[in-house]
Amino acid sequence: MDSDVELKRNRKTELNELYLPVRGQIVSRLRDFRTLWETGSDEDLFRELTFCLLTPQSRAKICWRAVLRLERKCLLLEGESNEVEEELVGVRFSQKKAEYICLAKVMFSNGSLRSILAGFESPQLARGWLVLNVKGLGYKEASHFLRNIGLGEDLAILDRHILRNLNRLGVVESVPFSLGRKTYMEIEQKMKIFSEEVGIPLSHLDLLLWYKEAGEVFK
Repeated sequence: MDSDVELKRNRKTELNELYLPVRGQIVSRLRDFRTLWETGSDEDLFRELTFCLLTPQSRAKICWRAVLRLERKCLLLEGESNEVEEELVGVRFSQKKAEYICLAKVMFSNGSLRSILAGFESPQLARGWLVLNVKGLGYKEASHFLRNIGLGEDLAILDRHILRNLNRLGVVESVPFSLGRKTYMEIEQKMKIFSEEVGIPLSHLDLLLWYKEAGEVFK
């Protein structure tokens, strides 16, 4: 038992040592996200929604490049499902994800995305609405989207690499095979408690663990 406690303590120390050199980059990135909500257009918000619809089981960089191609070719807001799919090079389940993008595009075609999100009293309520109403968004994707537009700094983005790191750090006993709402909320709460224990804000902790895996602070 003592060795387990010591191991967890050492991992927390290593995490803080990793955090200090990149804290400025993380703060800057989160500032960029907040600025997107404060000054960005509805199209800017939809771009981030598209990115988050693409990310399940696909690499973030590949997904972002696909989003930029769609935007460059004026397909982000105007493309048909088959045209969108052609640009999703390297994105898994491209046909389904193209359909999700087009469904979301119709849903928010009147520029209502910002006004809908602004009407919620908390990010948690906004996340719940997104999961129920936007096909292709689970709790992880909805949390990711809200964080990327500056509204979700108190939400955990529980993808596989975050869960693996939480397991290594002793925050969760094992990586769950699937994440229903109840399990997601339980792990999110454990991650919040852990972030307080190590003195790293929750939104910083997510980007830090992403940095630990990828070697850069991205999205």
